[in-house]
Amino acid sequence: MLHNNKFDAVVIGGGHNGLVCAAYLAKAGRRVCVLERRHVLGGCATTEELWPGYHVSTAAYVISLFQMPILRELRLKEYGLNILPRNPSSFTPLPDGRSLTLGPDAALVEREISKFSAADALAYPRYNRLLERVAETLEPALGESAPDPLPLPDSWRKIGFGKRLRDGKKLWGLYGALKNLGADMPEAIELLTAAARPILDRWFESDVLKATLATDAIIGAFTSISSPGSAYVLLHHVMGEAGGARGVWGYVQGGMGGLSAALEKACLDLGVVIRREAPVHSIHTDRHGVCGVGLEDGTQIESRVVASTVDAHLTFEKFLDPAVLPDEFRAAVSRIDYASASAKVNLALSEPPQFTAAPGAGVMPHHRGTMHIGPSMDYIDRAYDDAKYGRYSREPVLELTMATSVDDTIAPPGKHLVSIFVQYAPYHLAEGTWDDHREAFGDRCVEVLAQYAPNVPAAIEHRQVLTPLDLERTYGITGGNIMQGAMGPHQLYCFRPVAGWADHRTPVPGLYLCGAASHPGGGVMGACGKNGAVEILRDKA
Repeated sequence: MLHNNKFDAVVIGGGHNGLVCAAYLAKAGRRVCVLERRHVLGGCATTEELWPGYHVSTAAYVISLFQMPILRELRLKEYGLNILPRNPSSFTPLPDGRSLTLGPDAALVEREISKFSAADALAYPRYNRLLERVAETLEPALGESAPDPLPLPDSWRKIGFGKRLRDGKKLWGLYGALKNLGADMPEAIELLTAAARPILDRWFESDVLKATLATDAIIGAFTSISSPGSAYVLLHHVMGEAGGARGVWGYVQGGMGGLSAALEKACLDLGVVIRREAPVHSIHTDRHGVCGVGLEDGTQIESRVVASTVDAHLTFEKFLDPAVLPDEFRAAVSRIDYASASAKVNLALSEPPQFTAAPGAGVMPHHRGTMHIGPSMDYIDRAYDDAKYGRYSREPVLELTMATSVDDTIAPPGKHLVSIFVQYAPYHLAEGTWDDHREAFGDRCVEVLAQYAPNVPAAIEHRQVLTPLDLERTYGITGGNIMQGAMGPHQLYCFRPVAGWADHRTPVPGLYLCGAASHPGGGVMGACGKNGAVEILRDKA
């Protein structure tokens, strides 16, 4: 029995980062155990049969950021992962009956944008090339642990010469990459630090194009398009090619759980032990560092390596005895920003949404991409204004996807699933609780959608509303923050999760942070898990 509960490494959390981390550790010959508190793997990237015949991507719903080297190295396509392209990629209906459609077809995009502005049709390809060039420059930094360049007090952490040399090489490599941007450098710095709205206002004149692009700046963030740092979130969404090309998002066949299922198969073939319904209660330490974990049912598991893929609050403030952490580290962790204003509404429909801006029955091309309800920049800013005072948006920003437009495996014949990602729904409400307001909030989202697609209310057969509180309860993400911590400049790269500990290590020897709370942050990327595994193996070679 003791042997069955003793491993070279224990991974807390069976989300995509946890499974990636486990797979790379097992590939290196380690005996690994993954502990998942729910009955289903994948964390936020799951597929669940909420209603008979409906296989719902309950939280995450599209894929692009997942790193291509991980797909290849873990042979995920051989294990059944199939990513379905979306063309067109986005559709924005307007109250006056007009609409804007964008996608990979350059001629279509030029025609569509020209309906609103000939100048914008010429500027749009140049704008995309800038974002792609900056993304290409930064992407190598996502595929490795972040450096710790700050001159922190020696009492905080002893950093050896080898790590200082590696960190120096990383910084020099980033310096060289940025240098290659040449005359684009000022705009690149602006994208990394500034607000999205001024940038989009400078590039374009048509409000519908700016609003369509601006939604990428706020997804998963409690920030406005006019707030510094929002432009990076916009940039973050073009850092990936898993959807078929840079910045193109796809659907996982069978729902987002198809990714988790492929990762599980890869892990099992590598000998990883996966335990579902095994919630962790505590992380154990002795004078040498971490020595194992205790489960809520009393089970004790021994290991000198623990890779936590849950957030920093759970890892350091719930699972660990506070006495084992330095005071300054504990204080820094307590200041991490988990502000969240995102919610999710999942609908099972008897027919697709029929938009007045694009009349027609059945599945139409615009159903394949993301359907945006957010017709103007002022609309988006007003939605944020409600949230900053503790109210959910009276006119929310809705991002709809209908994976059944290209995937007939996830719903009964003739039926459809619509996934709605909603901004803004603040975790902390000024009046009442989310348990009081959940259904009224869901009703309001449907009412707003019905202004553009009047058939939707009568077509709803089932509905699930996930408020920020539900996201926290269900997926174990503090504050309902889908990024495991806000993605502002003060919590990215060498500052994630806190300054001085950006390389997945922690003040407790043998304990590593390998989820989205670490660099490079949120999104279905896999990079946090792989980078964390690399650092574990460096220490435990």
